[in-house]
Amino acid sequence: MAQTFHDHFSELAKRYAGFRPHYPAALFDYLATLAPRSATVWDCAAGNGQATVDLAERFARVIGTDGSKEQIESATPRPNIEYRVATAEASGLADGSVGMVTVAQAMHWFDLKRFYAEVRRVLSPNGVLAVWAYGINTVDSEAVNALVQDYYSNVVGPYWPPERVLVEQGYRTIEFPFAEIQAPSFRMEQSWTLDQLLGYFSSWSATNRYIKANGRNPLEPLAEKMKKVWGETEEKRLVTWPLAVRVGRK
Repeated sequence: MAQTFHDHFSELAKRYAGFRPHYPAALFDYLATLAPRSATVWDCAAGNGQATVDLAERFARVIGTDGSKEQIESATPRPNIEYRVATAEASGLADGSVGMVTVAQAMHWFDLKRFYAEVRRVLSPNGVLAVWAYGINTVDSEAVNALVQDYYSNVVGPYWPPERVLVEQGYRTIEFPFAEIQAPSFRMEQSWTLDQLLGYFSSWSATNRYIKANGRNPLEPLAEKMKKVWGETEEKRLVTWPLAVRVGRK
């Protein structure tokens, strides 16, 4: 059966690289306790290499794959990272060749049955699968946050792909057929100006689907509303995201 790759992100590759929030160092420090430093890690659906680079600081070799050629071309190079264009279900990696498989904010796009079969094939004995996702952000201002939540749920809400609900559920409802390890709690934090926050919203697939469907940018009226309650334009506000992590061993 031919593999179907749902590419929502090639057009957004450059904005993705510039506006996505960073995963906490504590997450990667934790992952480094689960496999030897000498291990090869497969970072699946690596996108622009956001997580791949952090993994490369803690493991000997990292292979970052993504189905989007544009994302891979925008990825950050490192001497111990090899980037490849490949889907989650057909990595091209050798049997038993990796000690850990990681998936950041992408499990909801996969054919899980075929992906799990691929994970079992490429993982070495006792190898680890670690997946994570972050939900809707909150801003440390009640007035600003009310606008953020309305934009997410009501303005562009109808334009999120249906798979988005799995992210909102923190992947708790997906099948996870590995010996699960209870992971610590993590959260992501960024101190952003209004322009940085709006730039992040511009990288959302739902924002871009709204623009294609309606011929106008929903961020323009949002920006006007936000300016009235943000304060000084260059003032930074704390933006946080809950980070759901699931870990299992082969």
